Amino acid sequence: MSDETSSSVVDKSKRKNLLLGLGGAVVVIGGLWFLYEEFIASGSVSTDNAYVAGENAQVTPLTSGRVIDVLVTDTQPVRKGQLLFRIEDSDQQIAVQQAEANLAMMQRKYGQSLANNAALGAAAGASDAQINTARAGLASAQASLTKAETDYKRRAALANTGAVSGDELTTARQALDSARASYQEAQAGVAQARENARSARRQEEAAVALTKGTNIQTAPEILQAQAQLAQARLDLQRTVVRAPIDGVVSKRTIQVGQRIQAGSPAMIVVPVGELYVDANFKEDQLARVRPGQKAVLKSDLYGGKIEYHGKVVGFSGGTGAAFSLIPAQNATGNWIKVVQRLPVRIQLDPRELKEHPLRVGLSMEAEIDLTDAN
Repeated sequence: MSDETSSSVVDKSKRKNLLLGLGGAVVVIGGLWFLYEEFIASGSVSTDNAYVAGENAQVTPLTSGRVIDVLVTDTQPVRKGQLLFRIEDSDQQIAVQQAEANLAMMQRKYGQSLANNAALGAAAGASDAQINTARAGLASAQASLTKAETDYKRRAALANTGAVSGDELTTARQALDSARASYQEAQAGVAQARENARSARRQEEAAVALTKGTNIQTAPEILQAQAQLAQARLDLQRTVVRAPIDGVVSKRTIQVGQRIQAGSPAMIVVPVGELYVDANFKEDQLARVRPGQKAVLKSDLYGGKIEYHGKVVGFSGGTGAAFSLIPAQNATGNWIKVVQRLPVRIQLDPRELKEHPLRVGLSMEAEIDLTDAN
């Protein structure tokens, strides 16, 4: 009986010590966790919801035609300006020749317009001279009319005395009527000459207005023909398509013999030396994140052995849910709050990218240093 009592007392003592030790361990772990969260973890935010991205260059021809040569393939590195593919240029060469012929014709027409202006000026001068001739004729007709009127009046005064016969008086009257008609005709001639001169001057002015203030280099029709020629030559140059940036060829969709339309995607060039990371942080992690803060990143491609260093350059204008094809509509009775994520862009160091290349779409882990003053 005494042994059983002694054993029970010992067991209770052991249990008490065990519970005290366990409680102390919980307090220590809690304290350590508090210190970590307060002084260590609060100095940074991290996420593994991050992916490599880049400003890809889509290669699209700016002229239509049949593909006659493709010099690159998927995964091939290219340099800016490197030849990618060629388009048959027969149509473009014909267009250049037509534009050159049109320009030559416009230049000849401009010279013809200048000659026509000179001819119209001479015609206007001749019309002015005809006015003087018509005026001289009018003066002569007026003199003849005055003489005819004097002769008729003299004979009419002597008709009652019998000194002038009736036939002679009739002849004088007919001469007067003829002189009056000639005078009226001369007046009409002067008016017609003036109208002809006015019309000639207007024709000259209209013709000169087309070339006034211009020369063979600045005439509108010549400038238009030159622009058409420049466009044709540009289309000819565009039959040779070159890489717009340094990068790696991806998604090549063209083949030799294929007819491609202007603006149709032919391939994509990925600038692997200028990539960045879009890290999707939870909204409750971003209160202290600022552009310019430093970040450390790790890629699943290389594991934890390789670290990339970058900096925050900006935030997306909205969450991923807001920009989804069908945005969430929370105005319902069965709404459940979901923590949203906002993409944060982190620029990578080009030197580190060169040493350890990445590709668009690879997974990353990102940690932003919140203690950075920036």
